[in-house]
Amino acid sequence: MKELVLYHGSTDIIETPEFGKGKAYNDYGQGFYCTENIELAKEWACLEGIDGYVNQYRIDLDSINILNLSSKDYSILHWLTILTENRKIRISTPAMRRGVEWLQANFHIDITAYDAVIGYRADDSYFSFARSFLTNQISIAQLAYAMKLGKLGEQFVLMSRKAFEQIRFESYEPVDSSVYYVKRKARDDEARSSYLSMLEEADDNGIYMRDITRGEVKPDDLRLW
Repeated sequence: MKELVLYHGSTDIIETPEFGKGKAYNDYGQGFYCTENIELAKEWACLEGIDGYVNQYRIDLDSINILNLSSKDYSILHWLTILTENRKIRISTPAMRRGVEWLQANFHIDITAYDAVIGYRADDSYFSFARSFLTNQISIAQLAYAMKLGKLGEQFVLMSRKAFEQIRFESYEPVDSSVYYVKRKARDDEARSSYLSMLEEADDNGIYMRDITRGEVKPDDLRLW
């Protein structure tokens, strides 16, 4: 049996994750969001001035169907499309609307066919990076680079009732916000600073959303992958 150890940071001890709970407007919709990285889970556990807990689980992978957006079968545009379908995103220009519509027409994935999803985590700053691509401020290469700033790693998200049936609680550990909220903020500040530095260097030969919606770049163009 192939198993994986997962961590979930929260202000609560969660011994039994419940299917159907959670915010509907998260990155991949309603689900239970975890990571394989305990240090990141500790950062996500804390609010400013409020301590939290990191919950440890073990999940059986053999009996669930997993969508791994980090595999070579998918591009960053698949991730971005899922984000536009689940997160509340303000459409501020006609060009941005055309971009979102193009993504959903060409890179849509039916994630309801999967029990779990592995992919980028879009904290507020990372969500703003995605928005910058949709508004033609950065190229697709710059977006791919930006998503690695701060080294947020990947999320493992339980989506189906079947996935929830496979996860087992093992333990929890208290997390000190005076340590880990500071780390979380420092990671975000570093990512934002690196992002602003990147913006100073124009990607003159890069592919922008406007190039794609104009038909100058086709969905099967290898440069999108």
